Amino acid sequence: VIENVKKQHSEIGVLYRNEFNREALSKIFRENALEFKPLFSCDIYVFMASSHPLAGKEKITFEDLRPYPNLAFGQGDNNSFYLAEEVFSTHEYRQSIKADDRATMLNLMIGLNAYTLCSGIICEDLNGNDYKAVPLKETEKMRIGYIKRKGAKVSHIGELYIEELKKYKEKVM
Repeated sequence: VIENVKKQHSEIGVLYRNEFNREALSKIFRENALEFKPLFSCDIYVFMASSHPLAGKEKITFEDLRPYPNLAFGQGDNNSFYLAEEVFSTHEYRQSIKADDRATMLNLMIGLNAYTLCSGIICEDLNGNDYKAVPLKETEKMRIGYIKRKGAKVSHIGELYIEELKKYKEKVM
């Protein structure tokens, strides 16, 4: 996301900051003439198949998750804890599986009762109702926002996209 905005392949890029990655990302943004525009804060959720044994719980702890495999996106050349797509990238999981595409992740969720951590903003149009997000019992928050090139004006279509993100957040949270 950062590289795409830096190299002008993308006008904006959506990502999250938290206490763990805030300083590292802020430094990267400064060095690359990018700016972070916060949209909203949210709790952290466990994203899993609706059939997962924990899917009926109101809140889930790390101890609850211990017997199940954690899923994370592979980071390729940028294999930094600070640049991980998932929160708690330094947590020691009993089992962790890296995948680099969404379809594989979704299949592993169903086939292995695996899970990943996320913002809880799940699009049923994309995922159907076979998946569920349950709050993780943690106090840390994710700050969702977008980056853009410093001083660059966001296009009309970019502004429309940002407004849709804000609306979608209000609809699902």
